[in-house]
Amino acid sequence: MRWSLNVGTIAGAAIRIHITFLLFLVWLGMIYYRQGGAEAAWQGTIFIVLIFLCVLLHELGHVFAARRYGVKTRDVTLWPFGGIASMERMPDKPGEELIVAIAGPAVNVAVAAVLLLWLWPQLDPDNLAKLEDPHVSLAVKVAGANIILVLFNLIPAFPMDGGRVLRALLAMRMGTARATELAATIGQGFAIVFAILGIVYNPMLVIIAIFIFLAASGEASHAQLRAVAQGALVSDAMITAFQSLPTTATIGDAADALIRTTQTAFPIVDGAGHLRGVLTRDAMIKALKERGPGAPVIETMQGDVPTVPARAKLDAALRSLMQRERPVVGVTDPGGKLVGLLTVENLGEMMMVQSAQPDAGTGPWGTRR
Repeated sequence: MRWSLNVGTIAGAAIRIHITFLLFLVWLGMIYYRQGGAEAAWQGTIFIVLIFLCVLLHELGHVFAARRYGVKTRDVTLWPFGGIASMERMPDKPGEELIVAIAGPAVNVAVAAVLLLWLWPQLDPDNLAKLEDPHVSLAVKVAGANIILVLFNLIPAFPMDGGRVLRALLAMRMGTARATELAATIGQGFAIVFAILGIVYNPMLVIIAIFIFLAASGEASHAQLRAVAQGALVSDAMITAFQSLPTTATIGDAADALIRTTQTAFPIVDGAGHLRGVLTRDAMIKALKERGPGAPVIETMQGDVPTVPARAKLDAALRSLMQRERPVVGVTDPGGKLVGLLTVENLGEMMMVQSAQPDAGTGPWGTRR
């Protein structure tokens, strides 16, 4: 991810800190310094770092729970508003998603419980809410912050943890697509409430509201794609009218093809018609500026493009398209020759076609399933 610093790897997931988080620390340090000098600045900064360490542990709870069900996590990124674990997918079964969603808040419950047991003999419960009071001990403030993290994350605002819990519970009684649509609508309602409260009380809530609203929309669209893909074949959705380029082509040849067609990605095939890679429009323009039109496409193309047979299940191809983060998936015949392309865009078009049909019981092209 751009503007992020990679600080290590845990359980196969890259741990990243977004640059805005570091700027956020500097900003908070300046506020604390104006309130109480250098000592207050150091104490406040240490407190925020500890909170985000708890946020990291929260996200790792999701990571390890997901690994139990064979789901890998690409990275965990710390932002000023919290952490985001980028999983390849969520578990398919609602019960498994429920456990993964609860695992994060459960870590914060454990941290708070340990601190409360240690502090209990001399703990004043009223101090747990005084996170900005310099006279309250650091351990008490961290315990209170973890309690707040649990309560906040369990708000049923999809795709927050509480929203995912809600989606999992709904999916046990209805389909995943319908459960996601309902949970996303509820999440967007909470996002509007957060935005209003943010305007009045805290601008950070506005940022959280925007994130929730956009993420909920994205999750709902993804769930609809998965619903459309179920029961269909790759051949039902693949693009068959496309232009490919030979491995001997140059960037100039690709630029000519870009002008003549509406494609933004061109498959590179060898003499036998086998897919060798994909040249995207952005990579093409960059190579044209840096190396000129005579540069070979085979040196600029994106390799390791996944391929699937035309008769394969579409939902499996969709997972490959999402998990591998490639612009296209190649579709091949039994001999391995490229016969089609699969992209998120044409899957979206397939979803629109199916949703427009009056009979929901038919397949993507009107055939009875």
